[in-house]
Amino acid sequence: MSVVYVEENGQYSLDCSKAIWSTDRIHTCYQDSGHQYGHIGFLCDVDFVIENEKNILLVEYKNANISGAVNPNAFQPESNNKLENVAKKFYDSLHWLYLSGKDKPKKYIYILEYPSGNSASRLMIRNKLREKLPFDLQKNFAVMGRKMIDEIKVVSISEWNADAELGIYPLQPVSSLLT
Repeated sequence: MSVVYVEENGQYSLDCSKAIWSTDRIHTCYQDSGHQYGHIGFLCDVDFVIENEKNILLVEYKNANISGAVNPNAFQPESNNKLENVAKKFYDSLHWLYLSGKDKPKKYIYILEYPSGNSASRLMIRNKLREKLPFDLQKNFAVMGRKMIDEIKVVSISEWNADAELGIYPLQPVSSLLT
């Protein structure tokens, strides 16, 4: 069965057909204007969640390299404010996973494209983001054998597609689906 999601700008698609389970619908629940789920519009969420045999992948996607991006050179993904926002999306998405019974090891993947981005800057951003995620907190609970997060990666689209685990869910321009 084909399961393809299109990111919010409508320019890239993520093919999750090979996933055990996936969603892009957390935002719909959290930002429910009818308050069917309560007044929880203050919660943030990752863009996609993908379950494979071993892990739950929480995927945040930001692309300032697309046509029509507003002032892409002003985008500062390494800023403390931006990193805190990206970290908050991970934390807030955990509630949804808990209620959905998703309890596999969790990997947070931040797909990041921006004009001055390169592997060195993404590594620096990953290290800064790691400090805001619960790696140190969960050390206090190691005796219980539970973790909130197992890994963090910050990758470009090409790095995503080349990765052995991530690349089985290809991220490609929507225009390539039409040809």
